[in-house]
Amino acid sequence: MTRTALATPLTLAFALGLPFAAQAETLTLYTSQPNADAQQTVDAFMAANPGIDVDWVRDGTTQLMARLTAETEAGAAQPDVLLIADTVTLEGMAQQGQLAAYTSPEAEAYDPALYSAEGYYYSTKLITSGIAYNTGVETPPASWSDLAADDMANLTAMPSPLYSGAALIHLATLTSNPDLGWEYYEKLAANNARAEGGNGGTFKAIASGEKPYGTVVDFLVIRAKQDGSPVEFVFPEEGVSYVTEPVAILADADNMDAAQKFVDFVLSEAGQELVLEQGYIPARNDMGMPEGFPARDEIKLMDFDPAQALADADANKARFAEMFGVK
Repeated sequence: MTRTALATPLTLAFALGLPFAAQAETLTLYTSQPNADAQQTVDAFMAANPGIDVDWVRDGTTQLMARLTAETEAGAAQPDVLLIADTVTLEGMAQQGQLAAYTSPEAEAYDPALYSAEGYYYSTKLITSGIAYNTGVETPPASWSDLAADDMANLTAMPSPLYSGAALIHLATLTSNPDLGWEYYEKLAANNARAEGGNGGTFKAIASGEKPYGTVVDFLVIRAKQDGSPVEFVFPEEGVSYVTEPVAILADADNMDAAQKFVDFVLSEAGQELVLEQGYIPARNDMGMPEGFPARDEIKLMDFDPAQALADADANKARFAEMFGVK
């Protein structure tokens, strides 16, 4: 019996003397970026790395972590790289051995406080939480302490750390500050400050005048002001808390080389220029600032320890819930 072999694209191209393009690598990314930002990031990376295709999944950080846990337990395929909201989540993964250590050559352009000393994760942007206020108020605030003054009863709002990751980091940052601490939150609670939901709901309450003062992430307020909303954003004199949308490589990544290239890209000047164009503060030191933001050296970042914040997270949430009567 005679067997006839079918020509594959590779053998056919070879036989006909045609050029054959190598099959592209595939990188799998899980990200909590907004869809438009994620698409821009992926498109820019693939343009800079034409031999790599990117499959990406976008969801909230909590949902992505639940998905990753389920995939791990099922032995299913997992992402090569994560680009998610906060360092506390990645610090937990690093402690559990789930992340690969990688020393990016781009790290030299970053403040060491913005990445893991072992190279487990790197910050890609700064999203700060400061004070927002409605321009109809008579006295603009300048410091966190102003929000806790006796005459602020029933006038302030903030996102709940039981709901918002940025709010939980804000809580950890301010309560570990010796000039503020839990005493600051006790004063807010005594003033009947509203603590519920996320940054979006808090911003709407401030913009409408329902609660004329509050704590909100920077870009929501600054962009809304540019669109005509009656709001202002203050970087308080004590400093601001921040989340950094860090990038990390999974320890068991199938495509480690492409994952390292992705990390290098988002940390590079080109990657950080994209962050700037999207309206966020680039984490890289040698970059400009988005429209409407002050100069980089005018923004004071408060001290923050991701490992300590991780260790204190449950206790902080429980104490806050009891103090403000929220669930």
